[in-house]
Amino acid sequence: MNQLVDLFFTFARIGGLTFGGGYAMLPMLQKEVVEKRGWATENELMDYYAIGQCTPGVIAVNTATFVGQKTAGIAGGIVATLGVVFPSLVIITVIAAFIQNFSDLAIVQNAFAGIRICVCVLIFNAVIKLWKKAVIDKSTLALFILVLIGSTVTDLSPVVFVFIAGVVGILLKNKEVQKS
Repeated sequence: MNQLVDLFFTFARIGGLTFGGGYAMLPMLQKEVVEKRGWATENELMDYYAIGQCTPGVIAVNTATFVGQKTAGIAGGIVATLGVVFPSLVIITVIAAFIQNFSDLAIVQNAFAGIRICVCVLIFNAVIKLWKKAVIDKSTLALFILVLIGSTVTDLSPVVFVFIAGVVGILLKNKEVQKS
């Protein structure tokens, strides 16, 4: 029971203190889930993010569900999901009630402009951390470049790129094993 309570409040804190969506949440997830609590490894967290990206729903919610399920089974998945969603639900409800009254104010518009910049930096930091773990040799660098170009110049779903990258990863690892 204590673990479920810990899951709920950890993910409620992550959900309540992270602005900018799932990608901006990655640094806090790494700190809380990987470094502080050991509920997942960095590689597992990256895997959850990849799967969360190509499954229906919000990436942060999907990731919370995966971590919770790994930590405490189905109940853990449900509790972690509720935890990460609860603060947003409360905050959005309050903002929705008052946003029309303040959205035209210059100070509010300027604050949102500043927040967007901050979110870009948080996402960039998350990308750098993921880069260090994922791009480890020439093959993974080539795959990164191909996916980057493909996702930039086409309108293909991220699911297609995740699937193709997964297949290429399997082929590359099989080739490495055969050489050994």
